[in-house]
Amino acid sequence: MTTVAIAYHSGYGHTEVLAQKVAEGVRDAGQTPVLLKIESAAQDFGPFIEEITKADAVIFGAPTYMGDVSGVFKVFADATSAAFFTGAWKDKLAAGFTNSHSFAGDKAHALASLTILAAQHGMNWINLGIAPPNVTAAERGPDTLNRVGSFIGVAAQSDNVSPELSPPAGDRETARLLGERVAKAAVRWAAGAAAAEAITTKAA
Repeated sequence: MTTVAIAYHSGYGHTEVLAQKVAEGVRDAGQTPVLLKIESAAQDFGPFIEEITKADAVIFGAPTYMGDVSGVFKVFADATSAAFFTGAWKDKLAAGFTNSHSFAGDKAHALASLTILAAQHGMNWINLGIAPPNVTAAERGPDTLNRVGSFIGVAAQSDNVSPELSPPAGDRETARLLGERVAKAAVRWAAGAAAAEAITTKAA
């Protein structure tokens, strides 16, 4: 069984809803999610870095504030330099999700920041894999998958209401499908690595 770490910050609870759905998707794929909630910029990130190092894949999540990931998440990202200098996350699988009040809100920039974080570590990015809805904007209701039309990762939209009410069902399901997709990819990745190692050992 493979393990998928989900490292995320949530300012008001809406991004945490997505993190929980991502974890559900990992479980639906028969794999193990490890939720790592970033509570504060002042916390010790050492245990989180260790959990991600042990995991087969990681999914980063953060709200989009002022066109980029939240400041608290950025402090965590900077702290991962401890893993960067040792190459501990090289060739690990990664993906990401974000959330904001606006339908655009420059969420693509926040997702790009997550991909760059993964690239800095030499990780392999898993995209969303869900096509934008082939309907008019007026027909994109709350149950629509990938209703914002993102390719690089989950780009959810939440109203300024309780996390119990928003983000809507379509965004939640999109997050669940990302978790499932990454978990299945991690299984294939681990199997391929084991097969390659077996061939190398046999050749030696």
